[in-house]
Amino acid sequence: MVRQMEPEILELENFLPYRLYRLADTVSREFSRIYKERHGLTRPEWRTLSGLGQRGTMTATELGEQSAMHKTKVSRAVAELERRRWLTRTPDENDRRVEHLKLTKAGLAAYREMVPLAKAFERELLARLSAEQRAAIEKGVAALESHLG
Repeated sequence: MVRQMEPEILELENFLPYRLYRLADTVSREFSRIYKERHGLTRPEWRTLSGLGQRGTMTATELGEQSAMHKTKVSRAVAELERRRWLTRTPDENDRRVEHLKLTKAGLAAYREMVPLAKAFERELLARLSAEQRAAIEKGVAALESHLG
C-alpha cells in the first residue's frame, strides 16, 4: 500500500519574508501617524516629500525607484504636493515627457520640520533594543540588502 505524504505547510507567521513585510508595514504605519497628524500626508506623499527633501531635484521615475512606489502612487503624491504648492514641476529641455520635481520653500519648510521628528522616531524605535540587538539588525539588514540589492 502506498502512503500519501502529507503536503508541506508553510507557517506564514514564521516565514521570514512575511515577518519582514509585517514588521516594515507596522513601523511605517506607526511613523505615518506623525506626518499625518502634522500635515495630513499619506505615505506616498511623505515618501515624495522626503525624497525631494533629501535629493533636491528628481524625476517621477527616480522618485518611484528610490521609494519603491508604483508610478500611479508617485503621480498622485506629486499632484497633491503640487496642489499644496509644496513642489514645482519643470519640463526637461531635451525630453518634454520628463519633468524635474523640486520642493518649494513651503515644501522644504515642511520637510525640515519633519526631519527631527523622523530621527526621534527612529531613535525611540531603536531604544527598545539593546546595543547588541541594534548592531545585529543593522548587520543583518545590510547583508540582505547587499545580497538582494
